[in-house]
Amino acid sequence: MKNAIAITLAMLLSTASSAGPREDQLAQYAAATKSAGFSAARGQTLHTQNFAGGKPDTPACTSCHGKDVRGAGRTPVGKAIEAVAVSVTPTRYTDPAKVEKWFKRNCNEVLGRECTPQEKGDWLTYMIAQ
Repeated sequence: MKNAIAITLAMLLSTASSAGPREDQLAQYAAATKSAGFSAARGQTLHTQNFAGGKPDTPACTSCHGKDVRGAGRTPVGKAIEAVAVSVTPTRYTDPAKVEKWFKRNCNEVLGRECTPQEKGDWLTYMIAQ
């Protein structure tokens, strides 16, 4: 737990002088939550876990984005989705308005509610690490 705090803080502080949109977004989520930091492991769990509260055809993020975050996904109607991993799609998560738009839509479809700042930070941390 302390390591997760230290890593998150180090990441945020080390990028303070060269912070980009992703780091700014994480800092906003961190300010909105009282947690001990973000966890890529929790983000991975959120990505792969099935939920009962959302739409029946999208019980998990993997329903559309797939289990391999480096691969392309597909919507239920067949529309292609670019890989969600930053290593494959480096322009992902650089527009805060788009990030919030997709979190709102996808969290409601999968979880049946909006994601918390903690969930958003964990998931984004996971995608940045991929």
